[in-house]
Amino acid sequence: MMYQLLASLVVMIHLLFVLFVLFGGLLVLRWRRIAWLHLPAAAWGVLVEFTGWICPLTPLEHWLRTQEGAAGYDGDFVLHYLLPILYPEGLTHNIQLILGALVLIVNIVIYGWIWQARKQP
Repeated sequence: MMYQLLASLVVMIHLLFVLFVLFGGLLVLRWRRIAWLHLPAAAWGVLVEFTGWICPLTPLEHWLRTQEGAAGYDGDFVLHYLLPILYPEGLTHNIQLILGALVLIVNIVIYGWIWQARKQP
């Protein structure tokens, strides 16, 4: 039971990280210093998507599930609703490239907006 709980926690952290990668620039509008955390996180997210690498959180989550003999995902809210967001069916390298481009575009727009706001008197 403890491993399943830890695996669910890893999935939630993973989802929060993905959301931070995509939308963390919005936090920079309020707290400028967040950029020091967000820019490396966004770069990592783009790199993972463009190269087809697997985020280290994914094998950790799978390992935790297998420690109690779990073979699949069934049961709780986290597994049923959050896993499909992080691990969609039919995820191909081309889709990963599109997701990486989306992360880049969203963040370029946000940081462009921040840059313009700073330049105005």
